[in-house]
Amino acid sequence: MHASWRPLISCLLLCLALLPRTGLAQSVTARPRARDLGITFGGRTGPLNAITDVAGVEVGHVTLISGEERGEPGKGPVRTGVTAVLPRGRDGVDEEVFAAVYALNGNGELTGSHWIAESGQLAGPLMLTNTNDVGAVRDAVIAWAMKRGLEWDLGLPVVAETWDGILNDIYGFHVKGAHAQQALDSARGGPVAEGAVGGGTGMVCHSFKGGIGTSSRKLSDAEGGYTVGVLVQCNYGSRRLLSVEGVPVGEEISDLRPCYTGTQKPRNTMFAKMPPCPASGGATKPGAPEGSGSIIVTVATDAPLLPHQLARLARRVSLGIGKMGGLGENSSGDIFLAFSTQHLKAPGESPVASVSVLDNDSINPLFEATVQATQESILNAMLAADTMTGVDGIRVFGLPKDRLVKAMRKYGRLTSTPAPAPRERKP
Repeated sequence: MHASWRPLISCLLLCLALLPRTGLAQSVTARPRARDLGITFGGRTGPLNAITDVAGVEVGHVTLISGEERGEPGKGPVRTGVTAVLPRGRDGVDEEVFAAVYALNGNGELTGSHWIAESGQLAGPLMLTNTNDVGAVRDAVIAWAMKRGLEWDLGLPVVAETWDGILNDIYGFHVKGAHAQQALDSARGGPVAEGAVGGGTGMVCHSFKGGIGTSSRKLSDAEGGYTVGVLVQCNYGSRRLLSVEGVPVGEEISDLRPCYTGTQKPRNTMFAKMPPCPASGGATKPGAPEGSGSIIVTVATDAPLLPHQLARLARRVSLGIGKMGGLGENSSGDIFLAFSTQHLKAPGESPVASVSVLDNDSINPLFEATVQATQESILNAMLAADTMTGVDGIRVFGLPKDRLVKAMRKYGRLTSTPAPAPRERKP
């Protein structure tokens, strides 16, 4: 190595060492998903059991985890990230899709939603992050589009959020524009990383560790052979209402609630009643407001649906959340976006495009698929997420698989032997 290169190499190594742990297209060791435990919610999945089973859909994550549990406010700890969902992938990012939005409860944000409601179309990606970093991610999408000459086409970015301030130093504004652009550049088809990744890194679901989850359904040929894919950013719900296929899991696993480590109480007055963590396990009573938080749900399908039909599909997400124990509580932002990947471009220079439309009498299987895949995505998000300790030493526990299986068997909802642990998946 020439001597003149040594200072540069040393500087690069130092910069890399100082960066937070950032997941772009990281390989992950797959944890058991719902179906690996024998929990199916009904229906037949696509090959990947993910939103990317809908041809053309790509997903990218950037995961930011750094800092000690009791860092200085504004400087960490960092437990957050950003996720990008591209309906037509990067190659077709400027081609609109028919889309619709529905809010079960509107205590949240989805930028660009007014134009979706007005036009019935979505242009560009859907981005998922935490509440306080919506602006940075929105601006980053425009900057990313400018590099491609698409600033007009993608001029109203669609960015959704859920609040990760239980585990993340949310007022540190740690998601930067570069992270959002990295999520877009790393998006791909294939398996999707779940749990504490991307926008779901610091999220809490039914007082267990939550995050990103996904699932899909493949309809029979007689029903059209269409695919429905769902991806959730799960950060909602109370423990006592958590239900899985009718089993009151929240009642069966009523302990392992969030608590704080160390001797100092959390500084956030919202958690003034949070108890310290016992020597083993978690708290047995809620120490934070339950039923708060939010859930963002994306539904993709290759079925030829018009915007008003996609609005009907988006509304059915509510039924899946309700079956899991969500009520659309007052302080929960429960916002859903559905899109169809059928092509809308007119041939040549013609201003008239021809599109297909599924007869309403044939739409019921899509409703059922949406409800099933929503439930499975929520459970997959929790199953993939490990226990995490974050801001002020607050600890949120992962859903224990063995106790979930025990509860399901107790109520006769699980009779088969769970599948062996899956091999490594590379998203």
